[in-house]
Amino acid sequence: MSTSLKIWLSAARLRTLPVSVAGIISGNAMAIKSGLFSESVFVLSLITAISFQIISNFANDYGDGVKGTDNEARLGPERVLQQGLLSPAALKKGILVAAVISLCCAGLLIYVTLGSEKLMISLLFIFLALGAVWAAIQYTVGKSAYGYAGWGDVFVFLFFGWVSVMGSFYLQTQSLQYSVFFLGTAMGLLSTAVLNLNNMRDITNDKNFQKNTLVVRMGSQNAKIYHFSIILASGLFLLLGMGIDWALEHPFSVLVLLPLVFHGLQVMKVKTPKAYDPLLKQLALSTFFIALLIWVFFFIDL
Repeated sequence: MSTSLKIWLSAARLRTLPVSVAGIISGNAMAIKSGLFSESVFVLSLITAISFQIISNFANDYGDGVKGTDNEARLGPERVLQQGLLSPAALKKGILVAAVISLCCAGLLIYVTLGSEKLMISLLFIFLALGAVWAAIQYTVGKSAYGYAGWGDVFVFLFFGWVSVMGSFYLQTQSLQYSVFFLGTAMGLLSTAVLNLNNMRDITNDKNFQKNTLVVRMGSQNAKIYHFSIILASGLFLLLGMGIDWALEHPFSVLVLLPLVFHGLQVMKVKTPKAYDPLLKQLALSTFFIALLIWVFFFIDL
């Protein structure tokens, strides 16, 4: 593998990709449960979600890098711009290329699933795709970056939760259900919890560089209470999404809650911001694992 490719893979931050596809897997699992599922639509949805996440990672690297927020005081892994492995100009080009690729993937997905027969719905999904690109870039880039104003949690919840789960379900079934809304809420909350861990880890450095995340605004102790509330609520919505009656008929469904219980116990032990870092990967993988479990549950139940 060439050095250049390794650098771009580092910028893409592959460890963040499981969270980006958890909502897609969950939405498609619900489609399997409903009896309507297309493998090609599923694959295209995954590729599109991953491409949006890569835009976000490139833009986050660029935005925090040029603002100086990524520095030697930051507790997380060093990023490529911070290390001088890529120039700001090169990273901007990478963002543009990733945005074009993601919109092409989204366009193909929309065309395959909706075609020209449902013009208004197609336009809605095109708008959502453009919104996803905007949100991915605007999180840290520019003077009005919403991540620096404490709105990151809201956008992560919306796009990783409702848009990802309900959008992917609709593209498979051309319909929506309350249970999909509940499951989308659960995935959105779990994704928000991952961001919250990131922000709890980086609270000191973020505060020094006026990155006023929700954690900076509420303080470490309240952020920890907020985190436990998110995890608790996500567990409730997971059960509602799978269906209470279905869960009662399939007691093994409580397995989806075990990673959340384990994570909560680990968070309780944290005493310093740096100790949140290993829990980031743990919760991201747990979210992905929960989505896979739901997929397996509904696939076996056919």
